[in-house]
Amino acid sequence: MRKAEQDCGKASTVPRGQCLHGRLGTHRIKRGWVWNQFFVLEEYMGSEPQYVGKLHTEMDRGDNAVKYTLSGEGVGSVFTIDQKTGDIHAQVVLDREKKTYYTLKAQAVDVHTGVPLEPESEFIIKVQDINDNEPQFPDGPYSASVPEMSPTGTYVTQVTATDADDPTYGNSARIVYSILHGQPYFSVDPKTGIIRTALANMDREGKEEYQVLLQAKDMGGQLGGLASTTIINITLTDVNDNPPRFTKSIFHLHVPESASLGAAVGRIQAQDLDVGSNARVEYAIVPGDEGNMFDIICNGQSQEGIVVLKKTLDYETQASYTFQVEAFNAELDPRFLHLGPFKDSVTVKINVLDVDEPPVFTTPYYSLDVYEDTPPGTIIGSVTAYDLDASSSAVRYSLEWQTGSDGFFDIETVEGIISTNEYLDRETAVQHNITVVATKLNNPSLSAEVLVKVNVLDVNEFPPQLTAPSDTFVCENSRAGQVIQTVGAVDEDHPPVGQRFFFKSSKELRHRNFTVRDYGNNTAGIVTRHSAFQRRLQDVYILPVVVEDSGYPAQSSTATLTIRVCSCETVGSPLTCSPVAMFLLAELSAQALLAILLSIALLIVLYMSQRPQKVKDTLMRSKEDIRDNVIHYDDEGGGEADTDAFHMGTLCKTDHSSISDKKKNASFIATRNKPPLFRATQGDAELIREVIEHRLKESQQGYAALPGDKGDGSEARSLSSIDDSFVLDSLGDFSLLGDWGQPFKTLASPRCFGGERESRSIVSL
Repeated sequence: MRKAEQDCGKASTVPRGQCLHGRLGTHRIKRGWVWNQFFVLEEYMGSEPQYVGKLHTEMDRGDNAVKYTLSGEGVGSVFTIDQKTGDIHAQVVLDREKKTYYTLKAQAVDVHTGVPLEPESEFIIKVQDINDNEPQFPDGPYSASVPEMSPTGTYVTQVTATDADDPTYGNSARIVYSILHGQPYFSVDPKTGIIRTALANMDREGKEEYQVLLQAKDMGGQLGGLASTTIINITLTDVNDNPPRFTKSIFHLHVPESASLGAAVGRIQAQDLDVGSNARVEYAIVPGDEGNMFDIICNGQSQEGIVVLKKTLDYETQASYTFQVEAFNAELDPRFLHLGPFKDSVTVKINVLDVDEPPVFTTPYYSLDVYEDTPPGTIIGSVTAYDLDASSSAVRYSLEWQTGSDGFFDIETVEGIISTNEYLDRETAVQHNITVVATKLNNPSLSAEVLVKVNVLDVNEFPPQLTAPSDTFVCENSRAGQVIQTVGAVDEDHPPVGQRFFFKSSKELRHRNFTVRDYGNNTAGIVTRHSAFQRRLQDVYILPVVVEDSGYPAQSSTATLTIRVCSCETVGSPLTCSPVAMFLLAELSAQALLAILLSIALLIVLYMSQRPQKVKDTLMRSKEDIRDNVIHYDDEGGGEADTDAFHMGTLCKTDHSSISDKKKNASFIATRNKPPLFRATQGDAELIREVIEHRLKESQQGYAALPGDKGDGSEARSLSSIDDSFVLDSLGDFSLLGDWGQPFKTLASPRCFGGERESRSIVSL
């Protein structure tokens, strides 16, 4: 510590401006302190309080006019000050490790007035360190591990000791490490505390645990330094450096011949000195020898190899089996393969024990065939079972009834011959499954079962039937070789592989217009032999089609196909066919068709019935020569070119006035807006027939054709016998006939039913 001096000549210790100046005694009132950092030793053991330092100001002339005060940390309890002299003392023993420094404030005041002579100033008292703390291992004792067989210098672990002394002051906190116990296996870096292996190839199986005593000493390890120790427990971890080994050269096992598949026969075990996954052993039967009858699996907990049965045993066939089993590690460490093969082998011998067994059938199952409708009592086959034991007991056979179909069969108990009890029908059941039981005669508790499949074979008893429609059509403009219809067939018989049908034309009736072409896929086509069919010459053809199956004996049938000639559109849709074909295509009922035909005939009859009266009236009014029976009128006909001389409307229309007296008989005829063709019943058809017959009786010419005017554009008058014309009114609206399809559009045309009205429709008689 330094104190403030009053000698201004000592500028090195007294700050400038803090000295007294002038004779008059005037002075500057700035602080006249010289402050240095105060130090105090820790752990001071003297009898007197430890002197720390002294406070002094330039204004203190030694006349006791200045008083010094102290405030801050530890004032009064740790530190005291002499108010007159400014001396500071430590009253207690200090510990730097608990508190390294104290901050205090000092001030000089006038004793008489109490007025501060200078501002309050702050200073520090620092506790000076001594080597009073030894190094400490806060985490000790320690545990570490290192793989066995590690090379020299392999890192194990690192330990660190701490020292509470001041590391910035002297060597009190400089630590050096050393091993007191644990050599020559391990070493330690004296500065870092890193521990490494000092001996190569330490074997865990030889020694697994090591204990190392480590020392940490301060003062750089010099004499007089403080030291402490700790223990490090080091464990060698396992590596796969040991192969599995069998403890004996042969294992003897026993198994009864009746053991089920998968049953455990026995256990074998190989020892591995390693632990954990390194000691996991796998077992395998060496291929060849007699090991194919068995399998081996590993028990993961006990590391045992369990021999299990893979195939059925038979003492009478083979009484013992010998084979080799290998034990090996599942996970290998390539670093230690040079130590040798990591596997071992052993011989396993298994003796089969004889057991009284049930009979054995010659095959796992039987398949028998029988034709349907076979008479009862027919033998269809047999089954055979043997007793393979040394006793060779006789065997008896029986049927195990499970379903009602088992009653169709019977079995002979000694020979195992199976026969039928009833007639079999393939269409009812294609296959019967029966169970035959074979029982040992000397031990009825031992029996065996076998499945017998009885296949009912089909007898070709049903002929195939054609599946095509019985009616079809051909267009007038059809080409030769054109397919007009595709046909197929069905058969109630069920051949085992699949049905095959053959189609052909009848040999007796070789058709000149059509033929049958067999496609080979159970279908055939009806093909035209020529082109240009004419409906006016022949509108219906009958074609016999023969279909034959592939059964034995072959069955066949003949179907008749009706082919109607139609007038068709370019795309092949029929426009007009024969009346029957036309209505069939329209899919109308028979009653509706009859009503349509009778209605059309009635219209014609109504017109025809008017001709005699009209002719008679005309002749009586004639002014010409009666001998010629000619009527003269001014209109000229067009001769043969006159297409209006005979108008189609004449056939379709009639004069209401001429049939007014007959409306009551024809009251069932349709109204103007509702054509009757769709609502005709059987009763209506009878009425229509009566009206037609009545009209025929009244008519003198029946359905005779009407003559037309044959003028040839001549200047002469017409030869028609009718004096004037009459115009027929429409009976009704028949345009709805066009909704029935293309064949009815002609009947529904305006020219036929009340459409375009001609001003003068002349009918010449």
